[in-house]
Amino acid sequence: MKKRSLWIITALMTFALLGVFVMQMYYIRESYNLKSQLFEQDVNQALSTVVNKIQKKNVIGHINRKDVEFQEQKNKNIRMQTDSIVAFKVRFKENEVLRKIKQRQQIFDYIGLQDSLIRENFTSPVVISEEDYANLSNPNPSDKNTLRLNVNDIKGPNGILLSRNITPSFFRKRAVINPNKLPDTIRYLAFHPATGFPQFIAFPSIDPELKTKFKLEDAKAEYKYRVELEKLYADTVALFNAGNVSLVQDVAKEIANKDIPLEQRMPSQENLDTLIKRELLSKNINLDYNYWVTPSKNTDKVIYRNVSLQQGEALPKNTFSKIIFSNDLMIKDPGMLYVSFPNKNSLIFNNMFVTLISSVGLLLVLIFIFAYTIYAIIRQKKLSEMKTDFINNMTHEFKTPVATIMIASEALKDPDLNADKARINRLAGIIYDENVRLGNHIERVLSVAKLDKKELKLERQPVAMNELISLVVDSMSLQLQKKNAEVTLALDAEKDVLIGDELHLSNVIYNLIDNANKYSPSDPKITIKTRNQTNGIDIEISDEGIGMTKEQTKRIFDQFYRVHTGNLHDVKGFGLGLSYVNDIIAQMSGSIKVNSEKDKGTTFTIHIPFKLNN
Repeated sequence: MKKRSLWIITALMTFALLGVFVMQMYYIRESYNLKSQLFEQDVNQALSTVVNKIQKKNVIGHINRKDVEFQEQKNKNIRMQTDSIVAFKVRFKENEVLRKIKQRQQIFDYIGLQDSLIRENFTSPVVISEEDYANLSNPNPSDKNTLRLNVNDIKGPNGILLSRNITPSFFRKRAVINPNKLPDTIRYLAFHPATGFPQFIAFPSIDPELKTKFKLEDAKAEYKYRVELEKLYADTVALFNAGNVSLVQDVAKEIANKDIPLEQRMPSQENLDTLIKRELLSKNINLDYNYWVTPSKNTDKVIYRNVSLQQGEALPKNTFSKIIFSNDLMIKDPGMLYVSFPNKNSLIFNNMFVTLISSVGLLLVLIFIFAYTIYAIIRQKKLSEMKTDFINNMTHEFKTPVATIMIASEALKDPDLNADKARINRLAGIIYDENVRLGNHIERVLSVAKLDKKELKLERQPVAMNELISLVVDSMSLQLQKKNAEVTLALDAEKDVLIGDELHLSNVIYNLIDNANKYSPSDPKITIKTRNQTNGIDIEISDEGIGMTKEQTKRIFDQFYRVHTGNLHDVKGFGLGLSYVNDIIAQMSGSIKVNSEKDKGTTFTIHIPFKLNN
């Protein structure tokens, strides 16, 4: 990506982020304004309720004072009227009892008459109960006249009927008629005068004509009772209303008196404070407030207050006012109630807490995404540049041995060269060395690829690090001598045998010594030390080369990253060596640290444990 495109993307994202920030600020401001309007509306409603209750308390106070004067007279009149109502109800109850006695006597006269008729026309009638009637009746519904009685005739010598015995003998017992609970039907068991056989005789306990007559009498009495009682109650209500009308007139006259001081019309300061607090809490307003009451709007006189207010002082911010007796136009001191909230904004911001937190959180997320996106773009751009540099370096590194091999191969084709065996051997040696060089380059790239894929498996065998370091330095003697390098060995680790991979450990040492040699301007001075630690060996490789900045030391273990060498244009490589070293040491459960200072040199310290972790 070009720098121009990167700047355009950054500018657009910055503009979008600023737009979101501005919109959030606008939204928060509008939310604050809305909350402020709702707060003012709630406070005004609360003050209106307070004023209404003060007015009602004022009216109630006048009513209570006047009500004492009217109460005794009203109670006296009501008691007299109540006594009349009670006396009327007593008289009605007495008349009702007499009427019921008379009606019961008529029922008994009717029953006596029916009983006399039955006894005149039948022989030995006996009153039976409903239970006896059910027991004596024939269970066959179609034959109700046949009784379940055994009749035994006793006759004389000439066949004359002397007597009859009936079993069971119901004539020996007689049912009792309860006058307080008459059955619907009164039943008799009697003998027919002609046939002499027993039979049932029944008649209703109350004559239907009497029942109709009783209902008519009860209805007339009830109607007369209700009419008289409603008339008495109407007189009571009239007395009550007359007293109330007079009371209301006197109260209205007293309230309309414009000379009554405001102090006498107001509740006490404690009651007023409690009333204000209760109404504010009902609107979910739990804030400290100051209040004061003045006789009128344009006056410095203060009746009540809970805050020190200097005369002539301007009203503080967030002050709300309400006329107390606004309906009394003729009153010279209607009264003004003032309430102020010093900490109004704290309540509004508390109500907006969720909104503010969500807005700030969203803005932080957007800033993080914006920063991470720019960081990722820049990182990808640098990575792309490093990969391009890697390809260029790799091409250059491969091009030199390939060209050398091609020249040597063409020389071998020369027919005149067949007789010069020494020259042929020399050319063959060049081809071999360059092939080895190509193989080393390829092997290095493949090793890094395997490390990335986690496919590289390390051998586990004893390795003497002091001896291994000496062998690596000896194998690099030609290239070290080429730059007149001075290598100092201080292999002080007495216990230098550890379990590891000899090949990769030698590559690690080779890469670090090679870097120290390459990044030293001239006559490199390299120092290699070993020392024992509790659980492993420390290997320290130092040089006095060009060194690195702190920013460069943070990235030297990244793939394809190469430190800029300034005027040293002959330093070659792929930017894979230190990445390979870091990965190998990590797989051996070790650690690597770098300490470098610009133009003063670099020191790499490797710690490798004696045994690899499983």
